[in-house]
Amino acid sequence: MEDKTVKNKRRCSFCGRTEEEVGFLITGVNGCICDNCVEQAHEIVQEAVAQQKGKHELNLEDLPKPKEIKEFLDQYVIGQDDAKRYLAVAVYNHYKRLLQPPSKDDVEIEKSNIIIVGSTGTGKTLLARTIAKLLHVPFTIVDATVLTEAGYVGEDIESILTRLLQVADYNVEEAERGIVFIDEIDKIARKSDNPSITRDVSGEGVQQGLLKLLEGSVVNVPPQGGRKHPEQKMIPVNTKNILFICGGAFDGIERKIAQRLNTNVVGYSATKEKVKIDRENLMQYIAPQDLKAFGLIPEIIGRLPILTYLNPLDRAALRRILTEPKNSIVKQYVKLFEMDGVELIFQPEVFDYIVDKAIEYKLGARGLRSIVETIMIDAMYDIPSHKEEKFVVALDYAKAQMDKANLSRLQVV
Repeated sequence: MEDKTVKNKRRCSFCGRTEEEVGFLITGVNGCICDNCVEQAHEIVQEAVAQQKGKHELNLEDLPKPKEIKEFLDQYVIGQDDAKRYLAVAVYNHYKRLLQPPSKDDVEIEKSNIIIVGSTGTGKTLLARTIAKLLHVPFTIVDATVLTEAGYVGEDIESILTRLLQVADYNVEEAERGIVFIDEIDKIARKSDNPSITRDVSGEGVQQGLLKLLEGSVVNVPPQGGRKHPEQKMIPVNTKNILFICGGAFDGIERKIAQRLNTNVVGYSATKEKVKIDRENLMQYIAPQDLKAFGLIPEIIGRLPILTYLNPLDRAALRRILTEPKNSIVKQYVKLFEMDGVELIFQPEVFDYIVDKAIEYKLGARGLRSIVETIMIDAMYDIPSHKEEKFVVALDYAKAQMDKANLSRLQVV
């Protein structure tokens, strides 16, 4: 009798366990599946999907064209058309380089690493993060400030590729065609031209270590990052097809540009009519020799053939940044209040006041966020506890909040 009862019990069609032995059974048309088998099946499906993504085949027809890349960037980044065009073309050419078939004429397309120069808060990192959303190749952003020469406290140069491997799920073939954005490249400038008995471990030493990565060579990468040691198993990665985009503020490089532009020429050309120079935006005249004067070694500059710049943000650009992009600062705060069931409204004159303050503090687009946060902090603290349906930010309220906060420390002397 007992055997018959066991036979009649519902079982999982996959593992054969009965109803009592599992959490629960899901019944289908001709069978059942238990919760454990569902979880295992889900993991198997996820793994298979991940492998399919890894095998995503690039082809020229599906590639986003430079104009399409720029149009996508326009949705998130205001202005900076020159930098966007350089970036769009470089990324598109990188794709084409990966798809280049073996040719009979022995023409091999070389990679075009880029260096973007622009003062703080103009959108270097934002451009990199935005373009990462669009790409079909592994993309990572790394910070040059933590890099030191091998053997010293800090991170080795190879840790840049560790990050790329992690993004590519340790698929070396995928990582070898990825794109790396190295932020704060100006922080590894040569500290001084004076010969010294102390080593420049986070300056020129790092630049020399980067040479092999930028040029293209097989680098042994520690899979977990950190220090290399003899017992550790290394992963060889060929950087020949990895595109490097470098960005830096190069604070004070305008003085180097001004010195070069103001150099008096002796001879016939001294009598020629001088070209009018825009003193407000010297960054547009940047040239490789300015980077050398700033402290980058000539070998590094040679391996970053495309040099572009970001314009300083004027009042009109800051006003647009505040409200227009898809993820603008104002839209983020409206969303935060919306989640509490509160409609947040900014009066138009408040935007102009915020922009005026940002210009006064000389903090670029990042300054906008600091100012809006200061204005909204009390409202964000109080309103979730009250049953309010609407909150209007008026100019008087904004001014009162700014006066209340001690923001004098943000002012640049």
